[in-house]
Amino acid sequence: MLTMWKKAREMAELAPPERNRWVDFLRALSILAVVFGHWLMAGLYLNDAGELQRGDLLSVSSWAHWLTWGFQVMPVFFLVGGYSNSVSWEATLRKAGKGQVGKYRDWLASRVQRLIAPTFPVLLLWAVLAVVLTQLGLPREQIRMATEAALIPVWFLAVYLLVTAATPLTYAAWRRFGWLSFAWYIPAAMLVDWLTFAQSVPYLNFTNFLWVFLAIHQLGFAWREGRFDNRRFAGLWFAVGAIVLVSITVYGFYPVAMVSAPGGFSNSLPPTLALFALGVAQTGLVLSLEPVGRRMLDNLKVWTATVLMNGMIMTVYLWHLTAFVLVMTVVWLGLGGLGLDSVPGSAAWWASRPMWLAIYILALLPMIVVFAKHERTFRPIRQGRTVPKARVVAGVLLICVGLAATAGVTIASPDSLSGIRLSVVAAPFVGAALLGFGPIYEFITRRREKREGAA
Repeated sequence: MLTMWKKAREMAELAPPERNRWVDFLRALSILAVVFGHWLMAGLYLNDAGELQRGDLLSVSSWAHWLTWGFQVMPVFFLVGGYSNSVSWEATLRKAGKGQVGKYRDWLASRVQRLIAPTFPVLLLWAVLAVVLTQLGLPREQIRMATEAALIPVWFLAVYLLVTAATPLTYAAWRRFGWLSFAWYIPAAMLVDWLTFAQSVPYLNFTNFLWVFLAIHQLGFAWREGRFDNRRFAGLWFAVGAIVLVSITVYGFYPVAMVSAPGGFSNSLPPTLALFALGVAQTGLVLSLEPVGRRMLDNLKVWTATVLMNGMIMTVYLWHLTAFVLVMTVVWLGLGGLGLDSVPGSAAWWASRPMWLAIYILALLPMIVVFAKHERTFRPIRQGRTVPKARVVAGVLLICVGLAATAGVTIASPDSLSGIRLSVVAAPFVGAALLGFGPIYEFITRRREKREGAA
């Protein structure tokens, strides 16, 4: 870790002065909030009969539903994504204008690769574990619960990749229509919710994954163009978003909790108008704090910590629940449930949280050391190769479908001989190969190069 800190400090010192460090800080903060939120809300405990029970804070403490307004910060990540994708896409357009390589395929493949490359190890590990544990005769329901708990975070990547793939269209819409390109998502999300809850139209609510997060992504374009430089304007967005949010949750139809919780439908899976309002409020809040935040990041230690976190951000996000499952498995099977005797929400449970959070961090550290390198080293996209648009579209869709299915139905199979849903596991890898990278593509390329060398 000391070596990683040293490298992060070197990178921090080399950062150009015009870089908006608040973007990097918000990216790191949003992922850390999700990680600690998961660790805090989830919990296993032993009942009076000594049986292991699956519980969570939200199921026993209704007041904790309010905490989700701070821990559900995925909208902030999409806000940052809009800012970053506009910078990257504009650079691609400039290269194309100068006759340099700057095609959409290369841009998209590069963005996808940076997100999906760290995902391959965790998918492969749990696929292998599911197969091995199935052959060892462990109950399939327990295998399913473990894989589901560890891999649920990948749903976010499926949505983010689709939003990123749409950047050329959404950015062009922003440049032409301005705020209107954001505003139309509001009635779209409202219509989807009305058709879902008032008319009972099935499955349509899943389109809100796009309408809600594309809208917040659009605000990232506005941020980069300086539309939120007036802090009163940013504060107004926070106020309006907060008023709408309180109106439709506390006094309205939507649950207070911004994640799945007992006693109501989920505001996040899929998103609802309530999560949309939360995203608007969070946008106004974090952008009104930008001047203070950027002054804070002038401190080299704070900026170095931000750079360090951004260098391992996907690893932390993808592996934090694997660390949780590992700890719970060791405690239950190896230590007989030591420390799991307090019910979530009780005074004893709260008192033990700092200790458990420290244990989760310690369990995650080796995974960071081993797997964070996949965020910094990957094979560059080969230039000069034109991949048909159909392959680009098919590749991205296969990755997204595979990741969505991994989070939605899990990779563990209740009845197959292998113990896994092979099509679900294979989809992201095949999609990456179609785009021109990934383990399958690397294997095929090496075989081809070996044959050509022998010839």
